[in-house]
Amino acid sequence: MEERALSHTALVTGGSRGIGRAVCILLAKRGYSVCIGYAGREDAAGETKSLCEEHAASPAQIFSLCRADAGTEEGAKNLVETALLSLGSLEVLVNCAGITRDSLLLAAKTEDLDAVLQTDLRSVLLVTRAAAKPMLRQRYGRIISISSVVGLHGNAGQSAYAAAKAGILGFTKSIAKELAGRGITANAVAPGMIATDMTAAMPERARETALSSIPMGREGAPEEVAEAVCFFASEEASYITGQVLAADGGMGM
Repeated sequence: MEERALSHTALVTGGSRGIGRAVCILLAKRGYSVCIGYAGREDAAGETKSLCEEHAASPAQIFSLCRADAGTEEGAKNLVETALLSLGSLEVLVNCAGITRDSLLLAAKTEDLDAVLQTDLRSVLLVTRAAAKPMLRQRYGRIISISSVVGLHGNAGQSAYAAAKAGILGFTKSIAKELAGRGITANAVAPGMIATDMTAAMPERARETALSSIPMGREGAPEEVAEAVCFFASEEASYITGQVLAADGGMGM
C-alpha cells in the first residue's frame, strides 16, 4: 500500500452535542483538526470547540465552527468549503446530524416526516457528495455515517427515523462500491440506546422497556460510539469498507 502524508483533518456534522460532540473531542485527542458543523445552538457548538481545544493532542491543531443546514445543497456545500478553508484539507467526514419526531405513522404530521428525512438522510447524501470531490482528488478519504439499531430492526413510533437510518445503510454500501478504487472507505455505526438529549426525553416506561431489551443492561455512552467512529477513521481500518458496526450493548441480537 502506497504511503501518503496525512494531515489528519475532519468535518463532523451535528457536532454541537451528543455523539457528534464526543466524536469531535476524541478526534481532537487523536491529533485531528476538526471543523464542527451545527445547525442551531451556537453556544453548544462553541462549548464543543472549547473542549476540543482543551483535549487537543497538539497546539498546532485547528478547530473551526460552521453553522449550516446540512440537509440543503447550499448548507452541505458551505460545510465542506468551510472545512477546506479552515483546515487546509478534508480527510475524514463524520455524518452525525440527526433529529427525531417520534409518532405512530397514522398520527404523524407530514412536516415532521419531511424534517426527519431531510436532517437524518438527505444531509448524509448531500454532505457526502460535496466531501467526496476533494477526497477523490487526493485519492484518500474516510466517510463514517451514524445510523441506528432502529435502522436495522425498525421500531414502532419511529417510522421516519427508521427509514432514514436504514437509508444510510444502503447509501453507505453503495458509495463504498463507488469510491473504493480511489482510496476512500465508507462505513456506518449503528448505535443502540445511548445517553444523549434524545434518550433523556423518552417517557420513563419507554426507557424501561428499551433497557430491558439490552443484554448489557445499561445505556451506552456517546464516547463509546465515538471509539467505533474513530476506528473507521483510522489508518488501521484501511481495508474495511461498506460495513456496519452496531454499538448497542447486544440490543440487536
